[in-house]
Amino acid sequence: MAWSEETGLRIHYETSGPPGADAPVLVFIHANPFDRRLWTHQVARFSQTFRTINVDIRGYGFSDKPESPFTLEDMAGDVAGVCRREGVTHAIFAGCSVGSGMALLLGLDHGALARGLVLVGGASRGGGRIQHRIDGYTSPDLAAYRAAHMRELFAPGFTQTRAGRWAMETFCENSHALSGQSIAQIFRARAACNMTPRLGRIKVPTLVVNGAHDLSLEAGRETARGIAGARHVVIPEAGHACCLEDPHAFDSAMLDFLRAHDLAP
Repeated sequence: MAWSEETGLRIHYETSGPPGADAPVLVFIHANPFDRRLWTHQVARFSQTFRTINVDIRGYGFSDKPESPFTLEDMAGDVAGVCRREGVTHAIFAGCSVGSGMALLLGLDHGALARGLVLVGGASRGGGRIQHRIDGYTSPDLAAYRAAHMRELFAPGFTQTRAGRWAMETFCENSHALSGQSIAQIFRARAACNMTPRLGRIKVPTLVVNGAHDLSLEAGRETARGIAGARHVVIPEAGHACCLEDPHAFDSAMLDFLRAHDLAP
């Protein structure tokens, strides 16, 4: 286990990959309401040739769970702090949902650090139902609400598959260790950050990925249209967490993108 305290919080992350410092760096940033394990398949695949850093964002996993107000910029700063802690000067950032918002901010505000962006969901502004999410996560039964929220993010029928049952069991087992107030602050931070007017300033290669059943599909299309040269891929029969639902299709799309921009070793 490794932690960064560069921004005053303990941010947990895991590193994998070939020995030495020459491999390109791929940083994974997960979504609400998951943790770093959302990227389990991608770490297994890409750590064969990349140095991977898989982060528990504040509020989840083994990272601190602050309940006072913070911003999406603060959350992106946590990831930049992990990179400083690891001596990383250039990285490709892959983020899902709120993680994609953080990745976008890293591309905008830490341009010298970002070499490429992979945005799953890919919304450049906060979506609807924010207050509904806040009410759910601050309700007396956070665990039940988290499970219900997770089911909404998957494609219909996925939770009845073996992989879907594994995902629900894996992520729901630690709900008792979460802070509803901290998760509510994540939703508030995301809602307050609108990067749509700034999309034209993104200068690094960008891939936007949505599942066909993703509630953020239209928002992903909007983001892809706003970034010059961005590629948009839609994965059939997948939802918001398409990197977990169909890792083969997702990994293939990501690898094609990386190779097309000479970002893959």
